Amino acid sequence: MVKSTKGKSKRFLTDVSYSFLRNYINTPSPTGFESGGQKLWLNYIKPFVDETFTDPYGSAAGIINPSEKFKVVIEAHADEISWFVNYISTEGLIYLKRNGGIDHQIAPGKRVLIHGKKGSVKAVFGWPAIHTRMGGNERKDPQPSVENLFLDCGAKNKREVEMLGIHIGAVATYEEGYDELAYDYLIGRAMDNRIGGFMIAEVARMLKANKKKLPYALYIVNAVQEEIGLRGAEMMARRIKPDIAIITDVTHDTTTPMVNKIIEGDVACGKGPSLAFGPAVHNKLLSVVEDVASKKKIPLQMRTVSRSTGTDTDSFAYANDGCPSVLISLPLKYMHTTVEMLHKDDVESTIYLMYETLLALNPKTNLSYF
Repeated sequence: MVKSTKGKSKRFLTDVSYSFLRNYINTPSPTGFESGGQKLWLNYIKPFVDETFTDPYGSAAGIINPSEKFKVVIEAHADEISWFVNYISTEGLIYLKRNGGIDHQIAPGKRVLIHGKKGSVKAVFGWPAIHTRMGGNERKDPQPSVENLFLDCGAKNKREVEMLGIHIGAVATYEEGYDELAYDYLIGRAMDNRIGGFMIAEVARMLKANKKKLPYALYIVNAVQEEIGLRGAEMMARRIKPDIAIITDVTHDTTTPMVNKIIEGDVACGKGPSLAFGPAVHNKLLSVVEDVASKKKIPLQMRTVSRSTGTDTDSFAYANDGCPSVLISLPLKYMHTTVEMLHKDDVESTIYLMYETLLALNPKTNLSYF
């Protein structure tokens, strides 16, 4: 039974749920190469849906009530930021390009997995020792950049690198995975936005467990290639042609030092999901979600997004003839690092909010502005 999440959440996620989340976070799914995580995700949701399908680029979906004409989407993106192998030096060092908005400043000293033709190869981001860099002058201490960062896999030359199956175009992901901290915090790389895929899968599980019958077709969509321009969502929106879309992604916890609340708004982990005002967010659908949160006593945090949400919301909102869309975001600390951090209460509150919103919607829900 689903209970209110007011205050400390009434834990309704299972040990099996969190075991799946751990495996899902720990499964590399870099942009353009998401199939490993997608296979795991599809296998998890299959018992909760009537049908599944994938598209040519790897986006995946489960469908409940596929024969219904009215279509509602709940969506997250599956891909994580990573690196491309771009050049291998004669000395066996590996130079890179970004695959998505990966933060080069956190790279020095990190361990990675290079996903080559013979499987994963361990490597490290080498960086000169502090003794050798500064020369007594901190002002001249070189800063990491894409141009001076390199991977060292232990090879002595280019031939040894290639013997390991590493090739131009191979992707590298950071090694850090899922872990738990004190006070119900979770950390890991790729919480952005594997946590979204987890949450929409849990909504499907809850609908099945509680034997809820929906008066429409529900598409649970896990799209690829969000990190390089919302591309997977574009393809899925055109394919499905939904009538309503509910998108979930992460947003910045603005209590983090050096984050400007005047620009980013006031959002904190542990205080509930964040709803956004913006041109792509349909105001009447947003009001439906707000009303559900009020009735179910789900805490909310409000923010604004200006011209673009920067999420798959934009792709669904402006696809086809236009699709009323809303963004439900999860507060996250340290985005695009290896220690992305979020709170269990927010995860469960966001799942509960999506679940109850789906129960409140029907094909006759009036979303017209006129």
